[in-house]
Amino acid sequence: MDFVAGAIGGVCGVAVGYPLDTVKVKIQTEPRYRGIWHCVWDTYRRERVWGFYRGLSLPVCTVSLVSSVSFGTYRHCLARICRLRYGSPDAKPAKTDITLSGFASGLVRVFLTSPTEVAKVRLQTQTQTQQQRRPSASWPSAAPPLCPAPPAGSGPGPKYRGPLHCLATVAREEGLRGLYKGSSALLFRDGHSFATYFLSYTILCEQLTPAGHSQPDVLGVLVAGGCAGVLAWAVATPMDVIKSRLQADGRGQRRYRGLLHCMVTSVREEGPRVLFKGLTLNCCRAFPVNMVVFVAYEAVLRLIRGLSA
Repeated sequence: MDFVAGAIGGVCGVAVGYPLDTVKVKIQTEPRYRGIWHCVWDTYRRERVWGFYRGLSLPVCTVSLVSSVSFGTYRHCLARICRLRYGSPDAKPAKTDITLSGFASGLVRVFLTSPTEVAKVRLQTQTQTQQQRRPSASWPSAAPPLCPAPPAGSGPGPKYRGPLHCLATVAREEGLRGLYKGSSALLFRDGHSFATYFLSYTILCEQLTPAGHSQPDVLGVLVAGGCAGVLAWAVATPMDVIKSRLQADGRGQRRYRGLLHCMVTSVREEGPRVLFKGLTLNCCRAFPVNMVVFVAYEAVLRLIRGLSA
């Protein structure tokens, strides 16, 4: 039940949050943007609405699997821990049990998400790479690109024609390691953020459950899910910045040698604040997205339980 409910909740979340995710990735990988609205305006001016949905098809196709694995792994690990510690999978778990299960959920999803994250980031950032030679008249900037643009090819068309073409091109040019570029940062990001995610959701649901009830109402789930998403992204943003830069760093001469080198170089050149680029956008995006994810998740669970009763 958790695998099915997680899959449906994940698809709903992607539909709500993808445009802001595109803006977030561009801000994190490209220093020429001076803020959220600058990036939004520049993307719309160059590419119109389609520019906010570049690379969407692959996440939509894979997010159901990834979200299913995330929620399913969390519940499975939690049930196993409760059985080992308390003798029953239905026993009330301690906060430590929830944290460990959430951490395991974050680690497992990395093996599925890394290739799709690479394709998503490359597609979201490839247009700005092509446009480096033509500075915006409305938003002039002398900042050099973080990742050097690839040499001009046979034509002005984009290097990647879509998600599958991007994956095939990366695998051919950079090998299997290219598909898992930035996975070390992704491990740090998802492990800690999903531990925070599920723990904060559980605590908030307990606080928002009316007296005499076992579960919160819809409003409680909305608030708990939204706040859990914001807290998780607050923890995840520093490693998310490093992850995005490592994954975008393949469009020509490589700039970063690894996670630590990317972090040190970024902080040295742009200051410690660089690790929190996109934090405001992440939190703004996380609240509505995770409201939708958890409401859909809980609704599907209740529907399945009602049908199987």
